[in-house]
Amino acid sequence: MARRAQGTSAGLDRARIAAAAVALVDRDGLERFGVRRLAQELGVDPMSIYHHIKGKAALLDAMSEAVLAEVAAAADDDASHDWEDIARRTAHGYREMAYRHPRVFPLLVTRAQTSQVAISALERLVTAMREADMPHQVVADAPMVLFSFLNGHLLARTSGGPGGPGAVPAFEPASYPAMAALTPLMAGFGSLTEFDRMLDTVLSGIKNRTAR
Repeated sequence: MARRAQGTSAGLDRARIAAAAVALVDRDGLERFGVRRLAQELGVDPMSIYHHIKGKAALLDAMSEAVLAEVAAAADDDASHDWEDIARRTAHGYREMAYRHPRVFPLLVTRAQTSQVAISALERLVTAMREADMPHQVVADAPMVLFSFLNGHLLARTSGGPGGPGAVPAFEPASYPAMAALTPLMAGFGSLTEFDRMLDTVLSGIKNRTAR
C-alpha cells in the first residue's frame, strides 16, 4: 500500500487506528507489533498515527479498550439487575473476546485497565451488588476476585494462540498418584463446560462470604 505523506489526510481516527492495530496483532502477534508496521498497514506516515494516539503505550491502551468494547456491547443486551447474572454475562463475554483475540488478550492481564469502558463494566456489577445489600467488603473484593480468575484462567487457555489450548499433561502414576487419579476429571481443558464449572466455584465463594 502506498504511504501518504506526513500531514496528508488519511481518514484516520482513534477507533480506526485501534481496530487496525488489533487486527495486526491478531495476525502477527504482539512481539512483532510496532507503530511503523501499523503505519505500513494503514498506508500512512507513522506521525499520522501519533497525531491521534500519543505513543506506543497509549496505542496499547487503545487496543485494550477496543476489545473490551466488544465485551461491553454483548453485555448491553442484558437488562438484568441481578449481580450474578451480570457477572456471568460479563465473564462469558470476556471469555469469548479472549478466544477471538488470544494474541491481544495478554494486554488486559499485564496493563492496568482504566478506560471508561472497563470502569463502566465494574460500575454496573458493583451497583447491582450494592442494591442486593451485600456487605461492602465483599462488594469491594468481588471484581478483583472475579477478574483474577478470568485473567489467569483465560491466559492459560489461550496461550496456544489461535490454535487453542494445549492438552492437560499426563502424570506418571508411580510418581504422582493423586494427580494421575484426578486426570480424568480434567478432561475438556479450555472447554466452556470447564469454564462454567470454575466460574461457579468463584461465584459460590462470593455468595458464601455474603451469607457469613
